[in-house]
Amino acid sequence: MNFELDPHLDQLAGQARSFALEVLDDADFATDSWLIHPSREFSRALGERGWLGLTWPTEFGGGGRPPIERLVIFETLISMGAPLATSWFADRQIGPTLLQFGSDAQARRWLPQIINGESAWCIGMSEPDAGSDVASIRTTARQTSSPSDEWVINGSKIWTSGAASADWCYLIARTESDAARHRSLSEFVVDMATPGITVAPIVDMTGNSHFCEVTFDDVVVPGENLIGERGNSFRQVMRQMEHERGGIDRLVSNRRLYDAVMARTTLTDPVLRQRAARIESGYRIGRNLVIRETVGQAPAGFSAVTKTLCTELEVEIAEFCGSVAQMGALEWSDVARAICYAPAYTIMGGTTSILRNIIAERILGLPR
Repeated sequence: MNFELDPHLDQLAGQARSFALEVLDDADFATDSWLIHPSREFSRALGERGWLGLTWPTEFGGGGRPPIERLVIFETLISMGAPLATSWFADRQIGPTLLQFGSDAQARRWLPQIINGESAWCIGMSEPDAGSDVASIRTTARQTSSPSDEWVINGSKIWTSGAASADWCYLIARTESDAARHRSLSEFVVDMATPGITVAPIVDMTGNSHFCEVTFDDVVVPGENLIGERGNSFRQVMRQMEHERGGIDRLVSNRRLYDAVMARTTLTDPVLRQRAARIESGYRIGRNLVIRETVGQAPAGFSAVTKTLCTELEVEIAEFCGSVAQMGALEWSDVARAICYAPAYTIMGGTTSILRNIIAERILGLPR
């Protein structure tokens, strides 16, 4: 198993590091930066550098570059703790979803503002009564009889990251009342400035409020904002989740914290040394899995394997840093935040139990 990359990719990683150090201050770097630390300024800087939409077709303004280059750039930036939350969801999965399921007109409308780093997006998926089970979504979209075929959306979403500062929401809603629950969902792009939308930030135990509850009360959405085929959202969401589960962010969210711990202490305890060795080997294996996902060498559904391994490793890193911090290697505030947040790693984007079922049924062919 080869864990090394071509020399030009190492050079690209160096360019990403130099770029971040040049445009950011020390206070701008933080653990879990892709999720909880937004920066419109850094998003625009990434756009100016050409690193948003890097792999997308040039006809839509993308860079047309190989996916491995994007992986190397963002592995470096996330490991450093660069503030990526403003652009991450759009670049990671919304853009690719629009390219796959949206029309050319929709791609030309929304992709340029993502590529330029000018818009922030959130994803309206989870609900108070529908977490990992997407098919249980209750938010409704009812089509009107107006000439523009508008849709009226009612319902609520929860755990919507970045909704308080988002310009657009990629929303999943139930459009069919008489179809099977897996064939009655549709996807829309919703302008977050539309009347009837209420965003309530949720303060978590670390004091952060990137999660939000979003309520839709008779929110009118133009018919042209329907993405893909009506009633086909479940299949589209499953493809979108492949982008989310198999990405490099699932591996290096708290790498910055781990590197800081290892730089400030010499491990003499054999148990801690063994745990550190397990983390390093897990990181290399996880990175290889992500690379395979990125370059298209992984079988269908393999992102469930990648996310399971990577997020369980993230939890192990948080617990390891907690053990080492007791030796005075790091400020407890940094470690405490990581420990408090650790359970979320194996829940976001599909719980580990759900993913293990996917692995068993779709990859191993075991009975349900």
